[in-house]
Amino acid sequence: MSRNSPNARTLGEQDPRSKQDAPHPDAERKVDWPTQVEKPSWKYIARKVVREFSDDQCIDIAASLTYYGVLSLFPGLLVVMSLLGLFGQSGEAVRAILDIVRQLAPSETVQLIEAPLRQFVDSPAAGFALVSGIVLGIWSASAYVTAFSRGMNRIYEVVEGRPFWKLKPQQLLITICLVVLVIVMITLLVISGPVTDAVGNALGIGDTARTVWSIAKWPVLAIAAVVIIALLYYTTPNVKQPKFRWMSVGALIALVVIVLATLAFGLYVTNFSNYDRTYGSLAGVIIFLLWLWITNMVLLFGAEVDAELERGRQLQAGIEAERSVQLPPRDTRKSDKLAAKAEEDIERGRELRERAAAEAAAADQRRREQERSEREAARRAEKLRKREAKTRSGATPPAAPPTAPPRG
Repeated sequence: MSRNSPNARTLGEQDPRSKQDAPHPDAERKVDWPTQVEKPSWKYIARKVVREFSDDQCIDIAASLTYYGVLSLFPGLLVVMSLLGLFGQSGEAVRAILDIVRQLAPSETVQLIEAPLRQFVDSPAAGFALVSGIVLGIWSASAYVTAFSRGMNRIYEVVEGRPFWKLKPQQLLITICLVVLVIVMITLLVISGPVTDAVGNALGIGDTARTVWSIAKWPVLAIAAVVIIALLYYTTPNVKQPKFRWMSVGALIALVVIVLATLAFGLYVTNFSNYDRTYGSLAGVIIFLLWLWITNMVLLFGAEVDAELERGRQLQAGIEAERSVQLPPRDTRKSDKLAAKAEEDIERGRELRERAAAEAAAADQRRREQERSEREAARRAEKLRKREAKTRSGATPPAAPPTAPPRG
């Protein structure tokens, strides 16, 4: 990774203008499939992934993503309950959510949130709550997308060059898609049996509907997760990537590890539900945050895999990518303005420094002149003193020699 770019804004990021001459993302000389990457390139990619994951400070970025994820969690739950309330399933949703919270948090927390939740779903203002919940959820989740975009820019070694009026609508659109997918996933997990029973009875298939639903929802969840990861990986960084793929190598690794982490988390909660005796009443919340943090780290690790795989493809094609992944930026207008403002600040700073240096030099010159004047005055005073002393000594008559007394 290049660390010597003069216009780098943060560690590992380069001015996108330096990549405007990068080859096309789908240049013909680059290999198309991961299976075409040679063995030495894979060894190089593996080493770079580990080093870049540390150099890009992905652990810290994952912590910030966890914070934004928690901010968007509760608005998303309110949206889910509002949607289920429109279909008469709000009571089942509250019970399911309370069961989840009961496994993660102390009983005091369950008692604290149970009454507000039931009051919320029983409120007649379900439409307003739905709209406000969606707006709040989108706004909160957009912060997550923005933070993820910053992390992806660091991974791909480029600063954000898209102007606000172009970037923010894109992020909001991505956020809406992600929120819808997350709501679908949560709804699939929270939705209760009576809905499937009602559909099954209407179709005359009875218990078959519940059985089919219990099996079919998992592929739907997997597809939604694949779409979420693909959208985050492809749309958030300020680089033009190769052709869109629903499942990249990094996305596959991230998805598998996230599923394993989720299964391990669920296994722990199921078999060690009395862990609060050992770890305290907040252990469930802490473990959930830890799981969310690990999930974000895995997402960033998968992005590093894709970035370094692209570097390996470029190196194998003879493209100079050993210092930085050579992908052209989507836009440079914002970075151009920031660079111009930075140059203005540098120029102002130089003027301040030169003015201060000139004033210091002038003050030093005045001080030297004053010291020289004082020395000259001292020399003149010394000469005058010596002259006066010499004059006084020459004007005094010499003393007469003593005369001998007369002899009688």
